[in-house]
Amino acid sequence: MVGALALTACHTRTEQTTDNGMPTASDSLRMALADQDSLLSLMNDVADGMNQIKQMENILNSTGDLSAESKDKRQQIRNDMLVIQQTLKMRRDKLEELEKKLQNSSANNATLQKSIQTLKTQIADQEGTIETLRKDLSAANIHIERLTANVDSLNSAMESVNAAKEVVEQEATSLSNELNECYYAVGSKTELREHKLIESGFLRKTKIMPADFEQNYFTKADKRSMSTLDLHSRKAKVLTNQPADSYEIVEAPNGSKVLKITNPDRFWNVSNFLIVQID
Repeated sequence: MVGALALTACHTRTEQTTDNGMPTASDSLRMALADQDSLLSLMNDVADGMNQIKQMENILNSTGDLSAESKDKRQQIRNDMLVIQQTLKMRRDKLEELEKKLQNSSANNATLQKSIQTLKTQIADQEGTIETLRKDLSAANIHIERLTANVDSLNSAMESVNAAKEVVEQEATSLSNELNECYYAVGSKTELREHKLIESGFLRKTKIMPADFEQNYFTKADKRSMSTLDLHSRKAKVLTNQPADSYEIVEAPNGSKVLKITNPDRFWNVSNFLIVQID
């Protein structure tokens, strides 16, 4: 095959340069020669593969009872087999790619096609031999298969543990979110009275959040992210009993008031509810 490919390369016909932008004959010649070089290289690789398989056959024939060999040696044989299988697959893929290129090449002739078919047959024979050797090793791989099964069981157990851990983390997150819920209501004295958030009367002290107050009037928020509250009013005061040193009411550039929480832990320590009266 090597001689035939060399003759094919020597007798490739040289043509004139084209004027329509298509590759010239010299370009086609260079591509054809490159493809032929790739085919020659692949022939050498396939020959090396045959030598590797013969070496593996010799190892197995001289070893005798593989099941009696050490775990390390059996693992080494298994790894070598895997490398040979992967290498064969790479060569088969490379041959298929080269065949497609040659079909569109000026070097596509009967000699090259015959060489490709011969390589296909050799690779198929090598794959068949490897499959036979793999079956011969199956009895020696019993321990490895059992070890794999144990690893799979361990992985399954770990997945169950991780799933349970995820549930616990979700529940912890949910509980943390619930514990950090807070509620605020901002309104005029009339609005707050209408929603029963305050009770007041003539010569009677204002009562904050009586027993029948409307909780739906409150807006839910998160203590961890709520640092300011726009009050949209030029006058405002906190009616609930948050510590005075845990917040301040400042004035925005537009003149309206903003509640600024300076110490969240102290601010929400007494109650999770905040009522601000605006005018």
